[in-house]
Amino acid sequence: MNTGRRSVWLLTAMILGYAFLYGPILSLIVYSFNESRLVTVWGGFSTKWYGELLQNQKLLDAAFLSLKIAALTATGAVVLGTLAALVLVRFGRFRGRTLFSGMVTAPLVMPEVITGLALLLLFVALEQLVGWPSGRSMTTIVLAHVTFTMAFVTVVVQSRLAQMDRSIEEAAMDLGARPFKVFMVITLPMIAPSLIAAWLLAFTLSLDDLVIASFVSGPGSTTLPMVVFSSVRLGVTPEINALATIIVALVAVGILVAARIQHRQDKQREKDMQRAYASE
Repeated sequence: MNTGRRSVWLLTAMILGYAFLYGPILSLIVYSFNESRLVTVWGGFSTKWYGELLQNQKLLDAAFLSLKIAALTATGAVVLGTLAALVLVRFGRFRGRTLFSGMVTAPLVMPEVITGLALLLLFVALEQLVGWPSGRSMTTIVLAHVTFTMAFVTVVVQSRLAQMDRSIEEAAMDLGARPFKVFMVITLPMIAPSLIAAWLLAFTLSLDDLVIASFVSGPGSTTLPMVVFSSVRLGVTPEINALATIIVALVAVGILVAARIQHRQDKQREKDMQRAYASE
């Protein structure tokens, strides 16, 4: 009896938790098809706001800029974060390791306001000393986001490298392979899933950032979160609901495609193992 009551309570808690998390997203999607301009009053079904979105050049430009910044940020963060993870995992104890590890992971715990202000002061000082970067632009946003997201990439890749069996790499080097070739042929494919996960995480963090971008951006480099935030202060417009619905749909499609690919890979792996056992 107690087990049954516990199961009902857990099921209820789970339903309420998911409703709390996904209810606002569902309401946003529903009201993106609202005829009325008031997002809290249902005026009938309509798709006109998606057409209005295509005419809102300011919102489209901000979305395109955010996607471009996020892609550049994720790529740069994966490269630098992977190098930092290799140093922390493969180089053992070295002088300055504690300081290096603290500097790499500091953005994980540092408030974004402090990070944004520090980077702004850095860019201003660099502009006065060497003339670069000139003003606040997409370049400064990318540099700031790489600094912020590299810490997350380092943690993800470092955990994968620490769990990896190094005997395969050692066997390849015993057979005459150079370290760079071992890394490209053996290490990189083995840590590829963590690199993809780290890239997606960095992409999401950059696309979602508002605080740091507000400090290091300038005229002509307004990101989507900044546009949405400035619009929300005056009231949410249906065009923002439509854009958010499109983004949710793209993310959902990406998740389904990734799950499908993973399912096929798991089935192929099971078949390969069965063939290996049968051949023995």
